[in-house]
Amino acid sequence: MKKITDHNGELSDYYKEEDYQNLLYETIAVIESSRVQIARQINTTMISSHWEIGRLLEERKLDSKHGDSVVKRLSVDLKKRYPNMGLSPRNLWQMKRFYLNYYQCDTKVQQLVALLPWGHNLLLMDYKLSDEYVVFYANEVISKGWSRNMLNLALKSEYHLSLQASEKSNNFAFTMSNENAEYANEIFRSRYHLGFIDAVEPLKELDLERHLVNKITSFIMELGNGFSFIGNQHTLSFNNKDYHVDLLFFHRRLRSMVAIELKIGDFKPEYVGKMNFYLSLLDKLEKAPDENPSIGIILCASKGHLEVELALQDIHKPIGVAEFQYILPTNKLKEMIADEIRKRERHLIIKQPPPKEIIIPQSGDCWF
Repeated sequence: MKKITDHNGELSDYYKEEDYQNLLYETIAVIESSRVQIARQINTTMISSHWEIGRLLEERKLDSKHGDSVVKRLSVDLKKRYPNMGLSPRNLWQMKRFYLNYYQCDTKVQQLVALLPWGHNLLLMDYKLSDEYVVFYANEVISKGWSRNMLNLALKSEYHLSLQASEKSNNFAFTMSNENAEYANEIFRSRYHLGFIDAVEPLKELDLERHLVNKITSFIMELGNGFSFIGNQHTLSFNNKDYHVDLLFFHRRLRSMVAIELKIGDFKPEYVGKMNFYLSLLDKLEKAPDENPSIGIILCASKGHLEVELALQDIHKPIGVAEFQYILPTNKLKEMIADEIRKRERHLIIKQPPPKEIIIPQSGDCWF
Protein backbone atom coordinates (compact mmCIF):
# COMPACT_ATOMS: atom_id res chain seq x y z
CA MET A 1 0.00 0.00 0.00
CA LYS A 2 1.03 3.55 -0.70
CA LYS A 3 0.28 6.42 1.68
CA ILE A 4 -1.97 9.06 0.14
CA THR A 5 -1.74 12.62 1.47
CA ASP A 6 -4.47 15.25 1.53
CA HIS A 7 -4.10 18.80 0.20
CA ASN A 8 -2.35 19.85 3.42
CA GLY A 9 0.23 17.11 3.00
CA GLU A 10 -1.13 15.15 5.95
CA LEU A 11 -1.77 11.44 5.74
CA SER A 12 -5.47 10.91 5.08
CA ASP A 13 -5.63 7.19 4.49
CA TYR A 14 -3.80 4.11 3.39
CA TYR A 15 -4.79 3.32 -0.15
CA LYS A 16 -3.50 1.16 -2.95
CA GLU A 17 -2.03 3.21 -5.78
CA GLU A 18 -4.00 1.10 -8.27
CA ASP A 19 -7.25 1.84 -6.42
CA TYR A 20 -6.47 5.53 -6.38
CA GLN A 21 -5.71 5.57 -10.11
CA ASN A 22 -9.02 3.80 -10.80
CA LEU A 23 -10.81 6.40 -8.68
CA LEU A 24 -9.05 9.20 -10.57
CA TYR A 25 -9.88 7.78 -14.01
CA GLU A 26 -13.52 7.14 -13.10
CA THR A 27 -13.88 10.67 -11.71
CA ILE A 28 -12.36 12.13 -14.87
CA ALA A 29 -14.76 10.02 -16.95
CA VAL A 30 -17.74 11.44 -15.01
CA ILE A 31 -16.53 15.02 -15.53
CA GLU A 32 -15.79 14.49 -19.23
CA SER A 33 -19.18 12.87 -19.75
CA SER A 34 -20.87 15.84 -18.06
CA ARG A 35 -18.91 18.29 -20.21
CA VAL A 36 -20.00 16.46 -23.36
CA GLN A 37 -23.63 16.54 -22.22
CA ILE A 38 -23.42 20.26 -21.44
CA ALA A 39 -21.80 20.98 -24.82
CA ARG A 40 -24.56 19.04 -26.58
CA GLN A 41 -27.24 20.93 -24.68
CA ILE A 42 -25.65 24.26 -25.59
CA ASN A 43 -25.37 23.22 -29.23
CA THR A 44 -28.97 22.00 -29.34
CA THR A 45 -30.16 25.30 -27.85
CA MET A 46 -28.16 27.27 -30.42
CA ILE A 47 -29.53 25.20 -33.32
CA SER A 48 -33.05 25.69 -31.96
CA SER A 49 -32.50 29.47 -31.97
CA HIS A 50 -31.28 29.28 -35.57
CA TRP A 51 -34.41 27.33 -36.47
CA GLU A 52 -36.68 29.92 -34.83
CA ILE A 53 -34.89 32.83 -36.50
CA GLY A 54 -35.26 31.07 -39.84
CA ARG A 55 -38.96 30.57 -39.13
CA LEU A 56 -39.40 34.28 -38.34
CA LEU A 57 -37.77 35.30 -41.63
CA GLU A 58 -39.94 32.88 -43.58
CA GLU A 59 -43.17 33.96 -41.87
CA ARG A 60 -42.43 37.59 -42.76
CA LYS A 61 -41.82 36.59 -46.39
CA LEU A 62 -38.33 38.05 -46.40
CA ASP A 63 -36.13 36.91 -49.25
CA SER A 64 -32.92 38.07 -50.91
CA LYS A 65 -34.81 40.23 -53.42
CA HIS A 66 -37.30 41.99 -51.18
CA GLY A 67 -35.81 41.68 -47.73
CA ASP A 68 -32.08 42.19 -48.22
CA SER A 69 -31.93 45.63 -46.55
CA VAL A 70 -34.12 44.45 -43.67
CA VAL A 71 -31.89 41.46 -42.96
CA LYS A 72 -28.75 43.61 -43.16
CA ARG A 73 -30.17 46.04 -40.62
CA LEU A 74 -31.32 43.15 -38.44
CA SER A 75 -27.79 41.74 -38.54
CA VAL A 76 -26.23 45.04 -37.47
CA ASP A 77 -28.61 45.45 -34.52
CA LEU A 78 -28.30 41.85 -33.38
CA LYS A 79 -24.50 41.86 -33.55
CA LYS A 80 -24.40 44.90 -31.26
CA ARG A 81 -26.15 42.83 -28.60
CA TYR A 82 -24.75 39.38 -29.47
CA PRO A 83 -21.35 39.95 -31.12
CA ASN A 84 -20.21 36.31 -30.92
CA MET A 85 -23.29 34.49 -32.22
CA GLY A 86 -22.45 34.55 -35.93
CA LEU A 87 -25.39 36.75 -36.91
CA SER A 88 -24.09 38.04 -40.24
CA PRO A 89 -26.61 38.62 -43.04
CA ARG A 90 -25.32 35.53 -44.82
CA ASN A 91 -25.78 33.39 -41.72
CA LEU A 92 -29.28 34.77 -41.15
CA TRP A 93 -30.23 33.70 -44.67
CA GLN A 94 -28.70 30.29 -43.91
CA MET A 95 -31.01 30.04 -40.90
CA LYS A 96 -34.02 30.60 -43.12
CA ARG A 97 -32.64 27.99 -45.51
CA PHE A 98 -32.20 25.58 -42.59
CA TYR A 99 -35.81 26.06 -41.54
CA LEU A 100 -37.15 25.62 -45.08
CA ASN A 101 -34.98 22.56 -45.60
CA TYR A 102 -36.37 20.61 -42.66
CA TYR A 103 -39.66 22.07 -41.42
CA GLN A 104 -41.70 19.56 -43.43
CA CYS A 105 -39.44 16.62 -42.61
CA ASP A 106 -40.13 13.76 -40.27
CA THR A 107 -39.67 14.50 -36.56
CA LYS A 108 -36.74 12.08 -36.44
CA VAL A 109 -34.83 14.13 -39.02
CA GLN A 110 -35.53 17.38 -37.16
CA GLN A 111 -34.37 15.91 -33.86
CA LEU A 112 -31.12 14.60 -35.37
CA VAL A 113 -30.11 17.81 -37.17
CA ALA A 114 -30.76 19.69 -33.93
CA LEU A 115 -27.93 17.68 -32.37
CA LEU A 116 -25.40 18.57 -35.08
CA PRO A 117 -23.05 21.57 -34.98
CA TRP A 118 -24.10 24.42 -37.26
CA GLY A 119 -21.18 23.92 -39.66
CA HIS A 120 -22.14 20.26 -40.13
CA ASN A 121 -25.71 21.26 -40.94
CA LEU A 122 -24.54 23.76 -43.55
CA LEU A 123 -22.53 21.00 -45.23
CA LEU A 124 -25.46 18.58 -45.29
CA MET A 125 -27.69 21.23 -46.85
CA ASP A 126 -25.12 21.93 -49.57
CA TYR A 127 -25.33 18.31 -50.73
CA LYS A 128 -29.15 18.27 -51.01
CA LEU A 129 -29.46 14.76 -49.58
CA SER A 130 -32.62 12.75 -49.12
CA ASP A 131 -34.01 12.44 -45.59
CA GLU A 132 -32.67 8.88 -45.42
CA TYR A 133 -29.10 10.01 -46.06
CA VAL A 134 -29.39 13.03 -43.75
CA VAL A 135 -30.33 10.57 -40.98
CA PHE A 136 -27.44 8.31 -41.97
CA TYR A 137 -24.79 11.05 -41.84
CA ALA A 138 -26.26 12.64 -38.70
CA ASN A 139 -26.00 9.30 -36.92
CA GLU A 140 -22.41 8.88 -38.11
CA VAL A 141 -21.44 12.33 -36.81
CA ILE A 142 -23.18 11.80 -33.46
CA SER A 143 -22.00 8.25 -32.81
CA LYS A 144 -18.43 8.68 -34.09
CA GLY A 145 -17.68 12.30 -33.29
CA TRP A 146 -16.88 13.23 -36.89
CA SER A 147 -15.35 16.65 -37.36
CA ARG A 148 -16.63 18.96 -40.09
CA ASN A 149 -13.65 18.02 -42.27
CA MET A 150 -14.35 14.32 -41.79
CA LEU A 151 -17.99 14.81 -42.76
CA ASN A 152 -16.95 16.83 -45.80
CA LEU A 153 -14.60 14.07 -46.98
CA ALA A 154 -17.28 11.43 -46.46
CA LEU A 155 -19.81 13.47 -48.44
CA LYS A 156 -17.36 14.12 -51.27
CA SER A 157 -16.55 10.41 -51.50
CA GLU A 158 -20.26 9.47 -51.37
CA TYR A 159 -19.60 7.29 -48.36
CA HIS A 160 -23.27 6.27 -48.09
CA LEU A 161 -23.23 4.82 -51.61
CA SER A 162 -19.98 2.94 -51.08
CA LEU A 163 -21.47 1.18 -48.04
CA GLN A 164 -24.55 0.17 -50.01
CA ALA A 165 -22.49 -1.20 -52.87
CA SER A 166 -20.26 -3.35 -50.68
CA GLU A 167 -21.02 -7.04 -50.43
CA LYS A 168 -20.66 -8.58 -47.00
CA SER A 169 -18.19 -11.44 -47.02
CA ASN A 170 -18.64 -13.82 -44.10
CA ASN A 171 -19.91 -17.27 -43.14
CA PHE A 172 -22.07 -16.14 -40.21
CA ALA A 173 -25.22 -17.76 -41.62
CA PHE A 174 -23.60 -21.20 -41.43
CA THR A 175 -21.60 -20.87 -38.21
CA MET A 176 -23.88 -18.96 -35.82
CA SER A 177 -27.46 -19.21 -34.58
CA ASN A 178 -30.00 -17.42 -36.80
CA GLU A 179 -30.49 -14.65 -34.24
CA ASN A 180 -26.78 -14.03 -33.69
CA ALA A 181 -25.99 -14.28 -37.41
CA GLU A 182 -28.63 -11.68 -38.22
CA TYR A 183 -27.32 -9.34 -35.53
CA ALA A 184 -23.68 -9.92 -36.51
CA ASN A 185 -24.52 -8.93 -40.08
CA GLU A 186 -25.97 -5.69 -38.73
CA ILE A 187 -22.95 -4.68 -36.68
CA PHE A 188 -20.04 -6.00 -38.78
CA ARG A 189 -19.54 -4.03 -41.99
CA SER A 190 -17.92 -4.88 -45.27
CA ARG A 191 -15.84 -1.69 -45.12
CA TYR A 192 -14.38 0.44 -42.33
CA HIS A 193 -13.18 4.01 -42.70
CA LEU A 194 -10.05 4.90 -40.76
CA GLY A 195 -9.65 8.58 -41.54
CA PHE A 196 -9.27 9.34 -37.83
CA ILE A 197 -5.69 8.00 -37.74
CA ASP A 198 -4.37 11.08 -39.61
CA ALA A 199 -1.66 9.32 -41.61
CA VAL A 200 -0.35 10.70 -44.89
CA GLU A 201 1.06 7.60 -46.58
CA PRO A 202 0.33 3.86 -46.70
CA LEU A 203 1.23 2.12 -43.44
CA LYS A 204 2.89 -1.16 -42.56
CA GLU A 205 0.72 -3.58 -40.59
CA LEU A 206 2.42 -2.88 -37.25
CA ASP A 207 2.22 0.88 -37.85
CA LEU A 208 -1.46 0.58 -38.72
CA GLU A 209 -2.03 -1.41 -35.53
CA ARG A 210 -0.13 1.18 -33.49
CA HIS A 211 -2.23 4.01 -34.94
CA LEU A 212 -5.45 2.13 -34.18
CA VAL A 213 -4.37 1.35 -30.62
CA ASN A 214 -3.36 4.98 -30.05
CA LYS A 215 -6.83 6.03 -31.18
CA ILE A 216 -8.68 3.01 -29.87
CA THR A 217 -11.68 5.09 -28.80
CA SER A 218 -12.17 6.31 -32.38
CA PHE A 219 -11.71 2.78 -33.72
CA ILE A 220 -14.31 1.37 -31.31
CA MET A 221 -16.71 4.12 -32.40
CA GLU A 222 -16.11 3.09 -36.01
CA LEU A 223 -16.75 -0.56 -35.12
CA GLY A 224 -20.06 0.32 -33.47
CA ASN A 225 -21.81 -0.12 -30.14
CA GLY A 226 -21.10 -2.94 -27.73
CA PHE A 227 -17.35 -3.44 -28.25
CA SER A 228 -14.86 -3.48 -25.38
CA PHE A 229 -11.12 -3.46 -26.10
CA ILE A 230 -9.14 -6.30 -24.50
CA GLY A 231 -5.71 -5.67 -26.00
CA ASN A 232 -3.37 -5.72 -28.97
CA GLN A 233 -0.83 -8.43 -29.79
CA HIS A 234 -2.83 -10.60 -27.41
CA THR A 235 -0.73 -13.66 -26.57
CA LEU A 236 -2.11 -17.20 -26.89
CA SER A 237 0.29 -19.82 -25.53
CA PHE A 238 -0.13 -23.39 -26.72
CA ASN A 239 2.22 -26.37 -27.02
CA ASN A 240 5.22 -24.29 -25.91
CA LYS A 241 4.60 -21.69 -28.60
CA ASP A 242 3.20 -18.17 -28.44
CA TYR A 243 0.75 -16.78 -30.98
CA HIS A 244 -0.39 -13.16 -31.16
CA VAL A 245 -3.78 -11.73 -32.16
CA ASP A 246 -3.45 -8.21 -33.59
CA LEU A 247 -6.49 -6.74 -31.83
CA LEU A 248 -8.89 -8.48 -29.46
CA PHE A 249 -12.31 -7.18 -28.39
CA PHE A 250 -15.36 -8.48 -26.57
CA HIS A 251 -18.89 -7.78 -27.78
CA ARG A 252 -21.43 -7.60 -24.98
CA ARG A 253 -24.62 -8.53 -26.82
CA LEU A 254 -23.07 -11.30 -28.91
CA ARG A 255 -21.25 -12.59 -25.80
CA SER A 256 -18.24 -13.32 -27.99
CA MET A 257 -14.60 -12.38 -28.22
CA VAL A 258 -13.80 -10.70 -31.54
CA ALA A 259 -10.32 -11.15 -33.00
CA ILE A 260 -9.20 -8.68 -35.70
CA GLU A 261 -6.24 -9.36 -37.95
CA LEU A 262 -4.82 -6.44 -39.96
CA LYS A 263 -3.51 -6.94 -43.50
CA ILE A 264 -2.31 -3.95 -45.49
CA GLY A 265 -2.57 -5.70 -48.87
CA ASP A 266 -5.22 -7.61 -50.77
CA PHE A 267 -7.05 -10.55 -49.22
CA LYS A 268 -5.31 -13.93 -49.48
CA PRO A 269 -7.06 -17.27 -48.82
CA GLU A 270 -4.35 -18.35 -46.37
CA TYR A 271 -5.44 -15.56 -44.00
CA VAL A 272 -8.59 -17.57 -43.27
CA GLY A 273 -6.64 -20.62 -42.09
CA LYS A 274 -4.59 -18.51 -39.69
CA MET A 275 -7.69 -16.80 -38.29
CA ASN A 276 -9.47 -20.14 -37.90
CA PHE A 277 -6.50 -21.38 -35.84
CA TYR A 278 -6.55 -18.28 -33.61
CA LEU A 279 -10.28 -18.68 -32.98
CA SER A 280 -9.77 -22.32 -32.01
CA LEU A 281 -7.11 -21.26 -29.51
CA LEU A 282 -9.31 -18.50 -28.08
CA ASP A 283 -12.21 -20.90 -27.61
CA LYS A 284 -9.97 -23.55 -26.08
CA LEU A 285 -7.90 -21.33 -23.80
CA GLU A 286 -9.97 -18.27 -22.90
CA LYS A 287 -13.67 -18.59 -23.75
CA ALA A 288 -15.89 -18.72 -20.66
CA PRO A 289 -18.62 -21.41 -20.43
CA ASP A 290 -21.42 -18.83 -20.81
CA GLU A 291 -19.84 -17.17 -23.87
CA ASN A 292 -20.48 -17.87 -27.53
CA PRO A 293 -17.70 -18.99 -29.91
CA SER A 294 -15.16 -16.34 -30.84
CA ILE A 295 -15.58 -14.34 -34.07
CA GLY A 296 -12.79 -13.39 -36.45
CA ILE A 297 -12.58 -10.34 -38.70
CA ILE A 298 -9.83 -10.06 -41.31
CA LEU A 299 -9.35 -6.38 -42.13
CA CYS A 300 -7.49 -5.86 -45.41
CA ALA A 301 -7.01 -3.21 -48.07
CA SER A 302 -9.21 -4.96 -50.63
CA LYS A 303 -11.04 -8.23 -51.18
CA GLY A 304 -12.71 -10.21 -53.92
CA HIS A 305 -16.12 -11.41 -52.74
CA LEU A 306 -16.04 -14.70 -54.65
CA GLU A 307 -12.50 -15.48 -53.49
CA VAL A 308 -13.51 -14.88 -49.88
CA GLU A 309 -16.64 -16.97 -50.29
CA LEU A 310 -14.62 -19.92 -51.58
CA ALA A 311 -11.99 -19.57 -48.84
CA LEU A 312 -14.71 -19.66 -46.14
CA GLN A 313 -16.65 -22.55 -47.69
CA ASP A 314 -15.47 -25.34 -45.37
CA ILE A 315 -14.64 -23.19 -42.32
CA HIS A 316 -16.76 -23.84 -39.22
CA LYS A 317 -15.66 -20.85 -37.15
CA PRO A 318 -17.47 -17.50 -37.69
CA ILE A 319 -15.18 -15.35 -39.84
CA GLY A 320 -15.76 -12.19 -41.82
CA VAL A 321 -13.52 -10.29 -44.23
CA ALA A 322 -13.77 -6.51 -44.47
CA GLU A 323 -11.91 -3.74 -46.26
CA PHE A 324 -10.48 -0.62 -44.68
CA GLN A 325 -10.35 2.73 -46.39
CA TYR A 326 -8.98 6.12 -45.45
CA ILE A 327 -12.17 7.99 -46.43
CA LEU A 328 -11.10 9.07 -49.90
CA PRO A 329 -9.79 6.72 -52.62
CA THR A 330 -7.28 7.99 -55.17
CA ASN A 331 -9.81 8.46 -57.99
CA LYS A 332 -12.02 10.59 -55.75
CA LEU A 333 -9.01 12.60 -54.61
CA LYS A 334 -8.07 13.34 -58.23
CA GLU A 335 -11.64 14.42 -58.98
CA MET A 336 -11.57 16.78 -56.00
CA ILE A 337 -8.26 18.33 -57.08
CA ALA A 338 -9.48 18.79 -60.67
CA ASP A 339 -12.71 20.33 -59.40
CA GLU A 340 -10.81 22.81 -57.19
CA ILE A 341 -8.56 23.79 -60.13
CA ARG A 342 -11.61 24.46 -62.32
CA LYS A 343 -13.19 26.59 -59.58
CA ARG A 344 -10.03 28.67 -59.21
CA GLU A 345 -9.76 29.15 -62.98
CA ARG A 346 -13.35 30.39 -63.14
CA HIS A 347 -12.70 32.86 -60.32
CA LEU A 348 -9.63 34.20 -62.11
CA ILE A 349 -11.57 34.64 -65.35
CA ILE A 350 -14.30 36.71 -63.73
CA LYS A 351 -11.69 38.55 -61.63
CA GLN A 352 -13.06 37.56 -58.29
CA PRO A 353 -10.89 36.64 -55.32
CA PRO A 354 -10.39 32.89 -55.07
CA PRO A 355 -12.01 30.93 -52.27
CA LYS A 356 -10.03 30.16 -49.15
CA GLU A 357 -7.18 27.79 -49.81
CA ILE A 358 -8.14 24.17 -49.39
CA ILE A 359 -5.29 21.99 -48.19
CA ILE A 360 -5.39 18.67 -50.00
CA PRO A 361 -3.10 15.84 -48.89
CA GLN A 362 -0.62 14.43 -51.36
CA SER A 363 -2.14 11.63 -53.37
CA GLY A 364 -1.13 8.08 -52.67
CA ASP A 365 -3.00 4.82 -52.75
CA CYS A 366 -5.56 6.28 -50.35
CA TRP A 367 -6.26 9.46 -48.45
CA PHE A 368 -5.92 8.98 -44.72
